[in-house]
Amino acid sequence: MSGHSKWHTIKHKKASIDAKRGKIFTRLIKEILIAARGGGDPDSNARLRTAITAAKAVSMPSDNIKRAIMRGTGELEGATIEEVSYEGYGPGGAAIIVQCATDNRVRTVSEIRHMFSKNGGNMGEPNSVAWMFERKSQILIEGDKATEDQLTEILLEAGGDDVQNSGDSWTLLSAPEAHDSVVAALAAAKIPTLSAEVALVPKNTMAIDPKNAAGMMRLLEQLEDYDDTQNVYTNYEPDESTVEAMA
Repeated sequence: MSGHSKWHTIKHKKASIDAKRGKIFTRLIKEILIAARGGGDPDSNARLRTAITAAKAVSMPSDNIKRAIMRGTGELEGATIEEVSYEGYGPGGAAIIVQCATDNRVRTVSEIRHMFSKNGGNMGEPNSVAWMFERKSQILIEGDKATEDQLTEILLEAGGDDVQNSGDSWTLLSAPEAHDSVVAALAAAKIPTLSAEVALVPKNTMAIDPKNAAGMMRLLEQLEDYDDTQNVYTNYEPDESTVEAMA
């Protein structure tokens, strides 16, 4: 199945739980802070604009957003946060990319490496698996909020690429440059989104031996739950029973 992984759907459902306990706020604040280094005006900073939209979607207070922007632009002091990415393979050979935001690179790489090794995976060198992914606008929409024909028409007019059936939801894929126009077109059509981000999408997905599935999902969960983690991407395609168990 090209260009889509059920892991994205699982991640969204997990993010909904994280949002309820406030955990998602920390990640979004870090993303706003980092994005604001490219300029504090969301009108001229697409990454910051996307981050603010995501923060508002989980009802983050405006003051929190403003402070994060000011920390990013240097108007307020705060710990130095840097972006780092780690690549590797899970049990069964599926590729994984972990994007982190940390104030201690040595600690983070040590703990990420430990998670890989204790769950039967292994860390790789930079760019060892990055070539298997591409940056795309990835928008998730609840299945009963729109039809495939509606979404296809919107995508064509907004410069998007593809509509995929993700079971109980739709996934819309576009070039990063089309992200804002697709989001705006959906809003104009009054079609709500479950999530909207510019993500690393696998060019192709892969299944693994069922005996490795539990270890792979455990590794992905631990990486997702790690405090310094911002995003986890994989080309692993879990079977339906695994998706149901995780949901």
